[in-house]
Amino acid sequence: MKRFLTLALILTLFLVSSLSLSTSASYAYSQTDLDRLWVRSKFSKNCIECDLTGANLRNADLDSANLDRADLTGADLRNAALRNADLRLANLDDADLEGADLEGADLEGAHLWHARLRCADLKGANLEDADLEGADLTGADLTGANITGANITGANITGDNITCDRTF
Repeated sequence: MKRFLTLALILTLFLVSSLSLSTSASYAYSQTDLDRLWVRSKFSKNCIECDLTGANLRNADLDSANLDRADLTGADLRNAALRNADLRLANLDDADLEGADLEGADLEGAHLWHARLRCADLKGANLEDADLEGADLTGADLTGANITGANITGANITGDNITCDRTF
């Protein structure tokens, strides 16, 4: 009987720890994809459909990078240079883009749920059909940005550099 109770206790602890691990957010990028992004050749900064989940790309020079359909969930992109980058259909949910330079970037159809874009430069960026639900755009510069069809439900959009060229 004592042996049965010990086995039952071990099994219970195993199940509880398994459940708690599976419910916590964890981000793990593909090292191969990260290496692909940094290749110093004519294909440099080309990482289509890469898994860069949770990658530390803080202060990275990704100007004109092709990150079309890349998974950047939870990535640290604070102060990253992403001018004219192709981020169409990219997943940037929970990414930290505070102070990032996204001037002229193409974010059409990108997912930016709860992304932190505080003080980001989004001048002339294409955010058409982007999902910015719950995103923090406090102090972001959206001058000339295209937000046609974008979902901004619950987004925090406050600051001095927000202009609206159209009314509907």
